[in-house]
Amino acid sequence: MSEAATHQRFLIISNGHGEDWIAAALATRLTPLYSVDAYPVVGSGNAYGGICPVVGPRASLDSGGARTAKGSLRRDLAKGGLAMVPPALKFMRSVRDRYDRIVVVGDVMVPLLAWLTGHKGLFYIDCYKTGAGRLYSAAERFVLGKTCAKVFCRADNLAEMLRQSGIDASAPGNLMMDTIPHGDYDAASRRTERQAITLLPGSRGETVGNFARQIAALRQLPVETRPDIFLAVAGDVRTEDLAEAAGLKRGNILSTEGDDLGSLGDGTLVVHLLRGRAMGNALDVSDIVLSQAGTASVQALGLGKPVIHMTSPKDRQSRFLDEQKLFGEARIAVPGQPEALAKILSRLLASPEERERLGAIGRQRIGGAGALDQVLAALTA
Repeated sequence: MSEAATHQRFLIISNGHGEDWIAAALATRLTPLYSVDAYPVVGSGNAYGGICPVVGPRASLDSGGARTAKGSLRRDLAKGGLAMVPPALKFMRSVRDRYDRIVVVGDVMVPLLAWLTGHKGLFYIDCYKTGAGRLYSAAERFVLGKTCAKVFCRADNLAEMLRQSGIDASAPGNLMMDTIPHGDYDAASRRTERQAITLLPGSRGETVGNFARQIAALRQLPVETRPDIFLAVAGDVRTEDLAEAAGLKRGNILSTEGDDLGSLGDGTLVVHLLRGRAMGNALDVSDIVLSQAGTASVQALGLGKPVIHMTSPKDRQSRFLDEQKLFGEARIAVPGQPEALAKILSRLLASPEERERLGAIGRQRIGGAGALDQVLAALTA
C-alpha cells in the first residue's frame, strides 16, 4: 500500500447503540492503515473506546434514537430533541472536504443531514431496513441518490430497488454477523447449570423496566430449573439502576477480566454482568436469549439462539411486524408480563429439540458473516 493511501482520512458516522458497535468493528479493521475518526450522533460512543478518536457533538434522546415505540419521535421532539439538529448540521458542514471517505452506519437520517450540508460521495451501510417489510420511499431514494457513492443493503431486493434508481448498491450479506462484539470475559468458566441464557434488556429508555420484568419471570421458575444468567450491559446503562429495579444486590468483581462487571443476586438467583462489548462471549455459551435490543437480537438469531421478546402497547406495530416477517418463529413474541415470559422460557428450557428447530430458522433468516471484507474492499479501493 502506498504512503499516500496510509494517510487517507476516514470519518465513520453511526446513529445508534447497535450501529456504534458495528461501526467500531469496521474502525478496528481500518485503523492499522488509515487515520480514522468516529462521530456517534446519539449517545456516548463508548463502543469506540480504545479504537479511534470520537469527534462531533453528542446528542442525548430519551428514546436513544430508537423508533420501535409509538410516538417516540414526538416525545423526543417535545423534550428538546430538535436542539440536537443545529449542532449536528454545524459539525457536518465543518467536515466537508476534511476526510477522504465518510462512512455512515445506521438509517437514512445521516444521509439526510449530509444532503442538507452539501455532502456527496458517502459510503452508506443501511442497518435499518430488512427487505422483509417496507422498502425505500421515493424521498429516501432521492436523498441516497444525491449523497451516496455506494450503498450496502441487508437484502437483495433493497439493493435492486436502489439500482433501478441509478444508485450503486449491493447486498454483500449481513454485516451485523461480522461485527458481533467479543471482549475480555470468560463466560464458559461461569457455567454451572445445564442451560444458560443471555439477557439483553436494551440500551434505550425502557431498559431498566425491561430488566426488572425479565428477572421477575426468572424468579417464577423452580430453582432447580433456573439457567445460568448473563447480562450484557449497554454502555450508558447504570448497573445500580438495574439492581434497584429488580431487587438485587451488587456483588464484588472477583476477576481481572476487563469486561467483567461482577454480579447481581438475591441469595437464590445470580446474574453475571459483563460489558456490552463482550456480548458475543455470553451469546456463545447461551441456549436462549431474552432480548429487547435491536441489532443484538439480529445477531443472536443469526447465531442460532432463539430469542424471546416482550411486546408492549407502546410498540410501533408497523416496525414490529416488519421485523417479525424477517425473524419468523425464531423470535418468540410474548406479552410483557413476567408470567407470559416465564411460561415460554420454561417450555424452551425443557426442549432442546425446539431450541434447535428455532435456531435453524434464525440462522437461515438472518444469514451468515462475510460482508465485512466486501465492504472494506470497496472502501479502500
